[in-house]
Amino acid sequence: MSAAAPQGVAAHGGHIAIERVGIELGTGDNRFEVLHEVSLDATPGEFICLLGPSGCGKSTLLGALAGHLKPARGSLRLDGQPIDGPDPQRGLVFQQHTLFPWKTVLDNVAYGLKMKGVPRAQREHEARTLLELVGLAGFERRYPRELSGGMQQRVEIARVLINHPRVLLMDEPFGALDALTRAHMQELLLDLWTRMRTTILFVTHDIDEALFLADRVLILSPRPGRVVEELRVRFERPRHARLLTHPDFVALKRRCLQLLRHDGDSDTPTLGRLSPLGGPASVPRYAA
Repeated sequence: MSAAAPQGVAAHGGHIAIERVGIELGTGDNRFEVLHEVSLDATPGEFICLLGPSGCGKSTLLGALAGHLKPARGSLRLDGQPIDGPDPQRGLVFQQHTLFPWKTVLDNVAYGLKMKGVPRAQREHEARTLLELVGLAGFERRYPRELSGGMQQRVEIARVLINHPRVLLMDEPFGALDALTRAHMQELLLDLWTRMRTTILFVTHDIDEALFLADRVLILSPRPGRVVEELRVRFERPRHARLLTHPDFVALKRRCLQLLRHDGDSDTPTLGRLSPLGGPASVPRYAA
C-alpha cells in the first residue's frame, strides 16, 4: 500500500503537547474537577487511544483540544502554538454524525471548502476523491437518510478530512455501530491513517478497539481523570482481525482490564461486572 496522500488530504500530522492539564466544569458550589494533571506528548502521525471508565473526562479532553473548552490549569499546544479556539487543523468526529440532512453526500463533504471560498469545481473534485477513498463512490447524490450508520460515519470522516486537519479527534465514532460494521470501520480508519499519517486521538470504551488501532493506549482513572498507565502497543502493521486472538494481544487486554477495574492501586472495581467474554460490560454514554 502506498503511503502517499491523495490530493486534498493531509500529508502529515501535527505535534500535540498536553502539559499538566486540569479541567473543571460547572459553576459555584456545583463546580467539579473532571481532569487532573493530565500530560501527553503525541508525535506527528501517532495514533493514540484514550481508554477509561464513564465520566473520567475523555470526551472533555477532546473538547479542549478542539478548542471548545478552556483548561483551568496547564497548557494545550499544536505544533508549539497554544490552542485557544476551534480550528480546521483539529478535526472532530463524534459518535453520532452531524451531517446536514438537507444536503447531498457530496455537498456535505464539500461544505468546509465552500465556507473557505474554494470554487465549486475544485471542492467537488476533492470531495469526490475523499468519497472514493472511504468507499462511497457512486453515493455522491444520496442524502444522509438514505445511508446506513456506517456509511454516514464514512461521510462524516470524509467531511472532516477535506479540511486537511493535522490532528483528528475521534470521540467513540464507531460506538453506535453493530460489531461487523464497527470492525470494517476500524480497518477503513487504519487504511486512511496509513495513507495520510494524520495524528489521531481516539476515545473508546472498547479495549479490543483501542489495542487494535493504537500505537499507544492511555488508561485514565475515574473522575477526576488522570493517566494511570501508558501502554505501548507494538504489534506489527498492517493489523488484521486475527490479531485479536493472539496470546500477546489477550495478555495486553488482561492488563487493561486490571487497570480499569482496579484504578491503579485501588482494590475497588470501577467498571462493574465483566461480560461473558471477559471484556468490560457495556457502559452508558457519559456527559462529562
